[in-house]
Amino acid sequence: MGRRNAPAATACAVRPDTAVDRHWRAHARRALHYSLAFVGLLMLLDGCSGGLTLPRAALWAALGAVVFTVFLPPRVSAGQGWLAVRGLLGERRVRTDALVAVRRYGRVAAHLVLRDTDGRWLELDPSVLEANPLIWHLLDAGARGSLARGTLRHGMQALEELADRIDGQEARAVLKASGLL
Repeated sequence: MGRRNAPAATACAVRPDTAVDRHWRAHARRALHYSLAFVGLLMLLDGCSGGLTLPRAALWAALGAVVFTVFLPPRVSAGQGWLAVRGLLGERRVRTDALVAVRRYGRVAAHLVLRDTDGRWLELDPSVLEANPLIWHLLDAGARGSLARGTLRHGMQALEELADRIDGQEARAVLKASGLL
């Protein structure tokens, strides 16, 4: 009898029942590239003017670190009954099966604020949900459970509008892939 090879463990292995933002690494790399380009440009301009010194280079590097932290997106993950957003200052987690309110703020730079029965809350960019159907599915399933239990009193309309937009994007993608669009 042959032995089956176990899949190789990775440094950032996640549980199979957990969905993570599949575009986060690319966005983090882009934030790093922006900050390095910014620091490089500052040092080049300062060096060409003849004013680049070690303390000024350290200042430009510190400013580059600030640019990196501004552009680094939060890491979003979800599982059965929970949604988490990890930023530089820590992680916020809500129970999606015990939501009380979902509010959408802003038009151009829109964000969702989710609050659960334990008083915990998190802020989330809706584009993360649009780009990650698995996270959206877990949030939607939890919100429907909250609605069925009667805990979700505010925000089902915001979730329905988001669902319509996500479903429309998925339908267009299917039509385009099949050559009908």
